[in-house]
Amino acid sequence: MHFHILTLFPEMVMEGLDTSITGRAMKNGHITVNAVNIRDFAENKHGHVDDYPYGGGAGMVMQPGPVYRAYEYVRNAVNERQMQGANCLEGSGEIKRPRVIYMTPQGKVFNQTLAKEFAEEEDLIFLCGHYEGIDERVLEMIVTDHLSIGDYVLTGGELPAMVVIDAVSRLVPGVLNNDISAEFETFHNNLLEYPQYTRPEEFMGKKVPDVLLSGHHKNIETWRMEQSVKRTKERRPDLLENG
Repeated sequence: MHFHILTLFPEMVMEGLDTSITGRAMKNGHITVNAVNIRDFAENKHGHVDDYPYGGGAGMVMQPGPVYRAYEYVRNAVNERQMQGANCLEGSGEIKRPRVIYMTPQGKVFNQTLAKEFAEEEDLIFLCGHYEGIDERVLEMIVTDHLSIGDYVLTGGELPAMVVIDAVSRLVPGVLNNDISAEFETFHNNLLEYPQYTRPEEFMGKKVPDVLLSGHHKNIETWRMEQSVKRTKERRPDLLENG
């Protein structure tokens, strides 16, 4: 799977993703991450990509031109790779347009269902805004998905993009050493994950539940389901309502 990030801070996203599970997945070729610096597509010697908003107001707004040219650069590269790989849409002779995800507090809130949906894509382009946002015209031209990671405001879209990429990457085959982990972890079937324990059997007077030491797999499975339901009722009852 291929992730493309349009950003003003490519070092930030690359350094953050080139670690742990995502870093290993990149090294093993299960995913690729390409951070494209929007400033490289500015048409002035100073690399300015923002200007004052029409109508007045605080802050600056990212200009449409550099964003669109950065997008076109990525889209052309994706199209060329698809053509070389003969990945045209069957029977149409057309190249599949990659989804462009704009990270914004105004977007749909990200969840595990969306992570699974995104994981079915071959390419995802993430657009990271800054300042007071991005000129609306280019958003209308290129964005397919407006996405948020919660009802709060951050300095830019880089951290949210990294969150989504991390969650989606876990669902790509081969990324996790044990692919079963992705299927049965938190939010599986709208339930939170059951409690986990490891050695020692007793820690500061607290013991591992006896059922987990019994070796009786059916009883363990039943206990884990009961704990998942109990934990979900206590911590995220909304998941049960939505289920």
